[in-house]
Amino acid sequence: MSEQETGAGSEVSAKVQEAAASLQAAAPRKRISGGKGQTEAVARRYFDAITAHDVDTATAQWAPDGLDRVHGRFEVQGPEGVRGFIESLYGAMPDARFEILSTTTEGERCSVRWRLRGTFVGPGSFDGVAPTGSPIDLEGIDLVTVRDGLIVSNDAYTDGMTFARQVGMVPAKDSGGERRMLGAFNARTRLVERLSHGEPGLVAEGVWVVQGQPARCNVYLIEDDGGVTMFDAGARTMVRSVASAAAKLGGLKRVVLGHGHTDHRGTAPYLGVPVFCHPDEVEDAEGSGGFRYWPQGLEGVPAPHRQLHMLLHRRAWDGGPVKIAGTVSEGEEVAGFKVIHIPGHAPGMIALWRESDRLALTSDCFYTLDLWGRNCDPVVPIATYNYDTEQARESIRKIAALEPAAAWPGHAQPVTGDVRAALERAADTT
Repeated sequence: MSEQETGAGSEVSAKVQEAAASLQAAAPRKRISGGKGQTEAVARRYFDAITAHDVDTATAQWAPDGLDRVHGRFEVQGPEGVRGFIESLYGAMPDARFEILSTTTEGERCSVRWRLRGTFVGPGSFDGVAPTGSPIDLEGIDLVTVRDGLIVSNDAYTDGMTFARQVGMVPAKDSGGERRMLGAFNARTRLVERLSHGEPGLVAEGVWVVQGQPARCNVYLIEDDGGVTMFDAGARTMVRSVASAAAKLGGLKRVVLGHGHTDHRGTAPYLGVPVFCHPDEVEDAEGSGGFRYWPQGLEGVPAPHRQLHMLLHRRAWDGGPVKIAGTVSEGEEVAGFKVIHIPGHAPGMIALWRESDRLALTSDCFYTLDLWGRNCDPVVPIATYNYDTEQARESIRKIAALEPAAAWPGHAQPVTGDVRAALERAADTT
């Protein structure tokens, strides 16, 4: 109650005012009214209660369905979820205490910049890390949203790297250990770059290819209204190189899979754009990546290569199932190309065809490398990896009948010159 309302505010003693404030703080479930002041008061009360190890008061500030997110680590819901988090903090750092460094409040939101100090002695772990006895001194920010006197959400951002250094998970800054760690990381990065190559090459007007290992997978970037559409997604080892190339060409807009085999969907789950394929390929793109119809243990692949292929599928080619946002079918247009359905190697495999320069991007319609990775004339893909080999032969003939000037496959080198004759020989060779 204000002094104006009572008319006696000037007569209220300092002790009475102090007692009233204490009573208000001791009644955590009583909601405060009044906009910005309410928001900041609730946020401060919450942090003060955590520092005082008063779990009941802290959780009483939360709405029943409130959501507490510690970004990059976890999220919990409601007072009981928050209670579990606070108790785990006390269990890891019995002397944990927060200091509010500053606040900025606007409407329902209060940004609280804080400092946490304590000793990581346990007995509980913290975020899966066993107690080390280390002193902890961290800063972070919580963005607290208050509605009707209760916290409805909190987004917390913490200094995870400093925590990792303080508990000994990573070496101290500028130490010899840190230099060795960075050296090892950079060596791995250079190895990945060598595997994925990385620099796009111009195939034709507005069309670029990025080739990467293993098996010289080809990913095509097609200029498309200020960005690029990607055709085929190559191996998982190529994520860095195709993302970099697409960024340099204006940014990736979508991925269209030539088919859903492991070595052609590999980067798709990691690129953050919609992924499309033929309707008959959704099952494999979102599922096994071809393993549902390949023989057990890749029987049929020559013995020197069989175990290596199994390893590459798991460790290098496959990025895992990818959610399909939509489908493309025979005759539809993709970035100035016409979709051609070429089943056989995969039930829903497609090629892209551009009439203006007679360019065909053919995915795995044919191979131009052998099992040793050496260049060869175009051949039908090995039967072990085909859904229907005879249908695959017919699809090669379908592409040949278009009389391409150049046909770029899913691996290795293109076919140029008398493309029709070369593809027809491949289709007829048994």
